[in-house]
Amino acid sequence: MWLSKQMRQPPPTADADLGVTTIAGKSVGVLTRGEVRELPVYGPGGYVWFPENGAAVLVIKGGPGGEEQCVAGVRQGEAPDGMQPGEIYLYGPGGSSIYLRANGEVAIQGYLTINGVPYMPCECGGSVIG
Repeated sequence: MWLSKQMRQPPPTADADLGVTTIAGKSVGVLTRGEVRELPVYGPGGYVWFPENGAAVLVIKGGPGGEEQCVAGVRQGEAPDGMQPGEIYLYGPGGSSIYLRANGEVAIQGYLTINGVPYMPCECGGSVIG
C-alpha cells in the first residue's frame, strides 16, 4: 500500500504539440519535447506539401501512449485582402500563388508553364486569347 502512494503518475501528454522541423522531405524530423524522426506528413485531399527546415508545424499524437505521431500542417500565412469564406489561396516560395475566388476568377501569380512550355498568350487580330 505505501509503495503505491510513493509511485508518481506519469506526466500528462498533449494530443497535439507545436514543433519545429529539423529534417525536410516526405518523412520529416520534428523537435517538440525531443526530436522525433520519420514522421509522415498529412494534409487535405489532393494537396501535397513538404515542410521546410525550421518551419513551425502541428504534430498530432495518437495510439496508446501517444507514440504514433504525424505532422498535420503549419500556421496559415496572411490571407489576401478581401478573401471570402470558401475561397482558396495557394502560395509557395518565391511569391508564386494561385487564388480561386468565389466569383469564378482564378488569379495566378508567377511564371506559368503548361506541359513544361512557357505560356504565351495568343494575340490574334489584336485581342488576347488564352
